[in-house]
Amino acid sequence: MPKPFTSVAVVVVAALLCATLAFVRGPAPELRKAWIDGAGWRELTLADFQNVNGDADTWSQRGDVIACTGKPNGGARLKTPLTNFELVLEWKHHEHGGNSGLFLWCPESAFTDLPRGTLPRSGIEVQILDLGYEEQWLESKGARSDWFTSHGDVFPVGSSKMTPFTPQKTYALPGGETFRVGTPDGSRSFPSERLTRAAGEWNHYYVRALNGEVRLWVNGVEVNGGNACAPATGFLALEAEGARIEFRNMRVRELP
Repeated sequence: MPKPFTSVAVVVVAALLCATLAFVRGPAPELRKAWIDGAGWRELTLADFQNVNGDADTWSQRGDVIACTGKPNGGARLKTPLTNFELVLEWKHHEHGGNSGLFLWCPESAFTDLPRGTLPRSGIEVQILDLGYEEQWLESKGARSDWFTSHGDVFPVGSSKMTPFTPQKTYALPGGETFRVGTPDGSRSFPSERLTRAAGEWNHYYVRALNGEVRLWVNGVEVNGGNACAPATGFLALEAEGARIEFRNMRVRELP
């Protein structure tokens, strides 16, 4: 993976996760974050988004949390488009195998007259997928997935384009098992490390979208991205895809 730009300072710090989990577990480990210094950041709440094709209760603001029922499939898009920007957010799935996503640089056509139950037509998706999705795939197929992971895949949707940093990746699991995902000529980018936490625990994403390049940090570590994205301007969107999910501490800073 190419080295990050040095024009934006990114300092990885440790922060203690103080949330009480919704199921019986031991105390959560420290939640590592990519923390970005400087002025210009603004908080995003549900008031900054438009419910494109969901029901009235699909999206709700509960204190400092944006909550999504996941039903019907669809999206909520930012009311104003973005070109170059940084975004930080935390997300938590509530269902084993839950699916969702963060869309970047969606053109208006991705949402125009979008039928109920339909996902955005185009954009660059940063996958938000619970670990249980991989587990269910393994149980049903008898083999690990060779085309997706639950750890922050980045890929173009529909007519959008992207050149992935890591179109193919081999993972080594504890115990010595290895498996490969992707193909050398694929458009999907796979994370360098597997760092996502399970349903019921908060995860932290830092995304930098700059000059047609997308980079993703998962729980404080840069793991994924791609460049030559087209289009490289458009709307940010949150995805409803069948599972209950929450977002919090969402902030954005526009860049030159």
